[in-house]
Amino acid sequence: MATDLTAPRTVARPDVASIQRRTLRLLFTTQIIGGIGVTIGIAVGALLAARIAGTAVAGVAQSAGVVGAALLAVPVTRIMARHGRRPGLVLAYAIGAVGGVLVVLAAATRWVPLLFLGMLLFGGGTAANLQARYTAVDLAEPARRGRQLSLIVWATTIGAVAAPNFAALADRVTTGWGLPPLAGPFAFSAAAFVLAAVVLLWLLRPDPLLTARRLAAADAPTAGPPLAADAPATAVAAEAPAAGAGVTPATAPVKVRAPRAAGMRTAWSVVRGRPAARLGIAAVAVGHLVMVAVMAMTPVRLGESHADADVLRLVGIVLSLHIAGMYAFSPVVGWLTDRFGRRAVILGGVGLLLAACAVAGTAGHHTPRLSVGLVLLGLGWSGTMVAGSTLLSESVPAGVRPSVQGFSDLIMGLAGAAAAVVSGFVMQFAGYPVLTLLAAVAAVPLVALALRPVPTGAPDEEG
Repeated sequence: MATDLTAPRTVARPDVASIQRRTLRLLFTTQIIGGIGVTIGIAVGALLAARIAGTAVAGVAQSAGVVGAALLAVPVTRIMARHGRRPGLVLAYAIGAVGGVLVVLAAATRWVPLLFLGMLLFGGGTAANLQARYTAVDLAEPARRGRQLSLIVWATTIGAVAAPNFAALADRVTTGWGLPPLAGPFAFSAAAFVLAAVVLLWLLRPDPLLTARRLAAADAPTAGPPLAADAPATAVAAEAPAAGAGVTPATAPVKVRAPRAAGMRTAWSVVRGRPAARLGIAAVAVGHLVMVAVMAMTPVRLGESHADADVLRLVGIVLSLHIAGMYAFSPVVGWLTDRFGRRAVILGGVGLLLAACAVAGTAGHHTPRLSVGLVLLGLGWSGTMVAGSTLLSESVPAGVRPSVQGFSDLIMGLAGAAAAVVSGFVMQFAGYPVLTLLAAVAAVPLVALALRPVPTGAPDEEG
């Protein structure tokens, strides 16, 4: 009996649904751990900086963490583009842990440059938490992208809402160990980042991004034309169908060469030609700018009208409510994003941000009213973050998606950093009400951009 050696051999297709469920469970767990680490630091960062360097510099120190998250998004996403999500997330958490240790040393020595360096590296924890939301949609079905991304955003609620209230406990415990006041929470943050990194290093297998690329390559019906010399991605066709979209198994072995990571210039060139991607980046960046500007100076605002013995307790309560607004309702926001569209949810988020600025700015020293404003601020951020991130992820080709996502986080981080720097000076020289007014003005241009009709389909649907 003759054997046809030319017949294609079938490549076993992995169980995408099973891999996605496992990935979501793992990301859910590490987001809780990472959320605790990030939020404990946020709760006391401005207070610690104000004690060491003064109120005006407190915003600069806070912005260092935001800048760190933004800048670290570039190398982290380059590593992800070449080697997958797992090494990028692990590296980001490890850098965040080093930053937490440096902040503790800065508090002990009262050395301001070391504080800034520590806060800069501490942003690695935020960078990891932000990139996790994109990891959740690498293998997601198109109709469920918004919900699955929002699920990972929501997971942060469990750790982040409780974390500010742990700050006082961590401070009391570590003061007994000989650490200076307000340094202990950063020691706990470093430990949380190390734990999240170890869990991801051990368990995030198979890598969802690499799996999605292999599937896209296997699903490509024919070999396309040769890639250009500056092509940033793989032998995967840039416009290949999304993973999980119901395509048939491959019938021939697929060779996928290692991608050459795209830089920020390539990411910008891709975004520039896609209005939907531009809207997604703008929504994420503007929402983050408004949120950071108001939230960063709220602990200082509370410190103006309450004794030191009560400040940490009140900061914990108010920031817990704010973070609940950011994360607790994100599954609902994700469902609304899938049900009513990305632009509609972005517009709703902007409306909530404007309402938050109005309520917080007119609250005076009335803490319950200020708390309501911070809850609305968190809800508005959730709308712009979930809908904007979903719109961006589905509006660019798979081959450059990690780089474009890193570019988005870079823009978001720089916008938040600028807001944090300016907020400290505005708070010092003009006051909290003027700060909230300026934040509201910054959100208005996004309304005009979101009202412009833009194509919102996936790249393969846009042609």
